[in-house]
Amino acid sequence: MDFTISPRIEDYRARIARFVEDNVLPLEEDRAHYDAHENIRLDALEHLREKARAEGLWCLQLKEETGGQGFGKVGMAVCYEEMNRSIFGPAVFNSAAPDDGNMMVLELAATDTQKERWLQPIVQGKVRSAFVMTEPHPGSGSDPAGMMLTTAKKTGGKYVIRGRKWFITGAAEADHFILVARTSDDPRKGLTAFLHHQDSPGFRIDRRIPIMGPEEHGGHCEIVYEGMEVPAEDVLLAEGDGLKLTQMRLGPARLTHCMRWLGLSKRCVEIANTYAHERFAFGTRLSSRESIQMMLGDLAMQIEVGRLLVMKAAWALDQGSYARKEVSMAKVHVANLLHNAADVAIQINGARGYSKDTVLEWIYRYARQARLVDGADEVHKMVLHRSLEKEGRGFWTWEAGS
Repeated sequence: MDFTISPRIEDYRARIARFVEDNVLPLEEDRAHYDAHENIRLDALEHLREKARAEGLWCLQLKEETGGQGFGKVGMAVCYEEMNRSIFGPAVFNSAAPDDGNMMVLELAATDTQKERWLQPIVQGKVRSAFVMTEPHPGSGSDPAGMMLTTAKKTGGKYVIRGRKWFITGAAEADHFILVARTSDDPRKGLTAFLHHQDSPGFRIDRRIPIMGPEEHGGHCEIVYEGMEVPAEDVLLAEGDGLKLTQMRLGPARLTHCMRWLGLSKRCVEIANTYAHERFAFGTRLSSRESIQMMLGDLAMQIEVGRLLVMKAAWALDQGSYARKEVSMAKVHVANLLHNAADVAIQINGARGYSKDTVLEWIYRYARQARLVDGADEVHKMVLHRSLEKEGRGFWTWEAGS
C-alpha cells in the first residue's frame, strides 16, 4: 500500500485538527460542559455540531450522495485519529459509535426506502441509533449464530419479537434501532436483522446498566422485547441474512474504534510529555530522566505500530477485502495500547493524573472497555490462530501487483 494521503484528505485532517483545538478542547477543559454521565452536555454538543456542519466537517465517512465526503476507510483513519484528540470529538462530527457503524451498514444494506426513513435522520443529526445484538447469559455474546435466544416469529406480514438484550450502547437516547433476532435454527441463515423505532409497542428499556464509566450518550442498556411487532418491510437485507449483516457492520466498526483510540492514545502522550517538560524533581526536569524517556519513547513506537496495523486494515477494506486478520490484529493491539498509554501518562503525572484535573483518569476508565467491546482480546486471538492453522506460512504475505 501507498502511505501517501491525498491533498484533499490532508486538507480535511488539518481543518479537523484546527476545529478540535479551537472549539472542542476549550469545552472539554470546563467541567460545566459535562453531563451527569461524564460526556459532553447535549446542548453544548449541538452548538458544536452546528459549527462542524457549517465548516463541511460532517459525516465524512459516508458517500457524497448520502451526505458525506466519501473518504473510504483510509481517509477515515487519518481524520478519526485527529477527531479523537478530544474525548468529545467524534460525537461533534457525527462519527461516534454506535451511530457511525449503524450509518455505514445502513448505507450498504438498506433499500432506498429504508435509507430515507431510517438512515437519513441519523445522518442529519435529528436522531440517534443503537445496534441490538448482545444478550445476557446464556444468550448471544461473541457467538451470535450459535447462542442467540431472542426470537422473531413470522405471522402473516409481520414478525413478533420476544427476548432480552443488554449492554446496548446508546439505547437510552436512541430513536432508531437495528435488532438481530433468531428466525430459524439454521447455523448460517438463522438470524435476521430488523429496524424499529424506540416507541414501538412491546419494546422497553429495563435499565441503564451502571458501568465503570464514563458513558456514551444513551449509556449501555438492558432492553426487553415483549411481543413487539415488526412489519416485513422493516427487515434489513432478507430473512436469514442477520449474520451477514452483523459481519458487514462489526468488522469496519471495530476498526473505527481503533482509529479513534489512536487519537486518545496520542492525547495521553501529549499530556504526559508536556508535564514531564514542566515538572522538576530533585533538581532535574522529569523529561531529562532516562526512565521517563524510555516510557514515552516506547509509547510513541507502539502508537506507530498501531497506526500501521490500522492503516493496513483500512486499505484492505477499501480494496474489497473483509480484512478479518488485519482488523483483529489492530483491535487487540490498539485496545491494549490505549489502556497502557493512559496508565503510563497517569504514572508520569502522579497524583495530578489520578485526579480530574486532566482527562487522563477519564480515558483510563474508558480504556478498560476497549479490550472487551466488539470482541474480547481472547476471541480475536483465537480468530488469528484459526487463520494461522489454515494458512500456515501464507498467514504472512504481501499483495503482489500485476
